[in-house]
Amino acid sequence: MMTTPIFDFIKKYQSGNNARLHMPGHKGIGPLGCEGLDITEISGADSLYEASGIIAKSERNASLLFGDYTFYSTEGSSHCIRAAVYLLKLYGCKKIIASRNAHKAFISACALNGIDPIWLYPSDKAFLSGLTDASDVEAALTRENEKCAVYLTSPDYLGSICDISSISQVCKKHDAILFVDNAHGAYLKFLPESKHPIDLGADICCDSAHKTLPVLTGGAYLHISKDAPEAFKANAKNALSLFGSTSPSYLILASLDLANEYLSNGYKSRLNDCVSMIADAKSKIKALGFDVADGEELKIVIKPKGYGYYGFDIARLLERSNLHCEFADRDQTVFMLTPENSPSDLDRLLAALSEVNKREPITELTPSVPKGEKVISLREAIFAEKETVAAKESLGRTVAQFNVACPPAVPIAVCGERISAETLKCLEYYGIEEISVVKE
Repeated sequence: MMTTPIFDFIKKYQSGNNARLHMPGHKGIGPLGCEGLDITEISGADSLYEASGIIAKSERNASLLFGDYTFYSTEGSSHCIRAAVYLLKLYGCKKIIASRNAHKAFISACALNGIDPIWLYPSDKAFLSGLTDASDVEAALTRENEKCAVYLTSPDYLGSICDISSISQVCKKHDAILFVDNAHGAYLKFLPESKHPIDLGADICCDSAHKTLPVLTGGAYLHISKDAPEAFKANAKNALSLFGSTSPSYLILASLDLANEYLSNGYKSRLNDCVSMIADAKSKIKALGFDVADGEELKIVIKPKGYGYYGFDIARLLERSNLHCEFADRDQTVFMLTPENSPSDLDRLLAALSEVNKREPITELTPSVPKGEKVISLREAIFAEKETVAAKESLGRTVAQFNVACPPAVPIAVCGERISAETLKCLEYYGIEEISVVKE
């Protein structure tokens, strides 16, 4: 049976007659009710970045479940992405070929490490989607004569999944490291046939455990393949400590620890039942007349323009029935589900959607993703003196900082790029009224 060493230690400490003459300041007492479980690196509690006790045992348990070398983060996949980009730089990767729908954490990590990505643009129009295929990667790697890595976001925010296996073969052919941002896909390991990037040939991968597993917000994994160069495993903890807080949350660590037991005890069966339930719901939503995107198993992505609504219109209508989506914009409404959702959740969603009256289709086209003209490096742009201007007055200026919230945390224009007429169309389309630019 899977052990839970972190949680067991915390529970024992909580139940003991202990005077808390240490941090945190709440001393285990407070209105939230969880303060008693919130501790710091006291004797016996181990230390995340120098783990040799209960945290090391728990990470070994996670490694057994995922079949690789797994390390914990309490600061989300963003933390893991920064650590992984550092590892790539440390290993000697001069360039990173990246799908353009990258999370802003990747872009900031590149800036901090002095790397400018070589962008691969999607074949479709949506800036959140980035279905990169093996031929795109092959062409990009063939053009480069320096040591490279490849970075993919898969699944992306709209549930699209790249052919990781084929791309991995291309990377191996060119001696390139493959790093996959699998923030939305921790559960992929536990499908009847694993679709987890590490099992499909990725060298490095990050999962946001909290996105699809019953883990507190911030809980994440950095996975290093057993087939990856030894340097990645050897330096993983140091890389995480370089970008992480010296006060990691033990509440989040305990939830990652308990997730090991959860995943080892009937999760595959529960996940399979959930996947079947969601597939059935997708069919029923299509039968109502909505366009439902194909993609990963735990997402439902409705594209309602053909039904006469923008994505955020559908989100607002559903909120009247206390149904809250993950994300909505002009083009889509995104729902993320897990085995912790009850069948009644989907019944309520279907009932609410069935009451939406169909209208004349919206024929407005989504603007193409602008291929930015690089003016200065990411690093120069982020550290430059900057100012905020109205987006409509920014033509020809150089982007300084991200103008995007989370979700979706994917920038329309990247730092260091010149703002073109196409960029302006995208900014207007997605409702961005101001933008940070390099001061002239």
